[in-house]
Amino acid sequence: MGARTPGLVCAHHHLYSSLARGMPAPAHAPSSFPVMLRDVWWRLDAALDLDILYWSAALGATEALLAGTTCIIDHHESPNAIEGSLDVIVRACSDVGVRVIPCYGATDRWADDGSLRLVVDPASPMTDGARRGLDECNRFLQAGGRGMVGLHAAFTCSDDTLSRAAAIADRHGVGVHVHVAEAIDDAAAARRLVPFANDAWLLVHAVHLDVPLRGRIAHNPRSNMNNAVGYADPLRFTNPIMLGTDGIGADMLEEARLAFARLREAHPNSGADIVQKWLEAAYDIFPEARADVVTWSYDDVDEPWHAMYTTGIRAESVVVDGREVVRDGAPTLVDLAEVRAKAREAASTLHRRMARAA
Repeated sequence: MGARTPGLVCAHHHLYSSLARGMPAPAHAPSSFPVMLRDVWWRLDAALDLDILYWSAALGATEALLAGTTCIIDHHESPNAIEGSLDVIVRACSDVGVRVIPCYGATDRWADDGSLRLVVDPASPMTDGARRGLDECNRFLQAGGRGMVGLHAAFTCSDDTLSRAAAIADRHGVGVHVHVAEAIDDAAAARRLVPFANDAWLLVHAVHLDVPLRGRIAHNPRSNMNNAVGYADPLRFTNPIMLGTDGIGADMLEEARLAFARLREAHPNSGADIVQKWLEAAYDIFPEARADVVTWSYDDVDEPWHAMYTTGIRAESVVVDGREVVRDGAPTLVDLAEVRAKAREAASTLHRRMARAA
């Protein structure tokens, strides 16, 4: 029997991207970050329906739980299946035994005539798609759901959409969950958030953020490396820093190890305790994760230096709200083989749609 720790929290996930593995490649290599979004990720989210979303979220939540992650802060987009999408994500996570705080990422990139824009004119009127996205956040919160208000990123949102999102969040007493200055293409646009942001906001990436902006920062080192957008260098901020995965699973120990290696590359004298604090910072949003119990396959996983340099650590048991949701390394509330089989079927449908849309 290994060490026991509280549950881990993924501070930024995209559960809708769990089925991205094996998806068709774009016809041409993307020439910039916005083009990569358009030709890869925006093709994927446009192909989602609510059934595919359920199995994508169920698979992502199951994989999170098996990695000792009991709570997920999720950012969702499915422009052709907006209404009710947050309920589907919550249901999938609940079926698995994972807590989730979702939001819908409103965006004006889909014009009302159906065309797709890489960059949105800030003075343009709010689109129907952005309005529906904000309505989904408002509906979910008004019905008593535990969530946030979502925005994709400032460079794909009009000023009207930014203002409306901030107003809805203030009305419900929650924060706005938004990608900020992930690539150089969004650096200037991020400054438009300054009049709206407050300490409850969740600012994702902040790689090229060059102005003070209130809010918590979700650092996603693996995704930033994968997309070649640069290093956020979290030590330069006074904001609270949390760790997310940006949809590349929810193995937070693995993400912490990569975050530590990247930190040491930039700041060779940095200690493992810094990244441990980043892991624990998300308890401010999900305090109940502290009461969850994860039993690991390694005795010293609760020692930061051990955790940062030891690979292959597995969650053998996970208890959430007093209920054992992982036993002997397997989920207890769902059949892992069935989840994987259903997710494989959903992925096949998703990938066919994406190929037709290419």
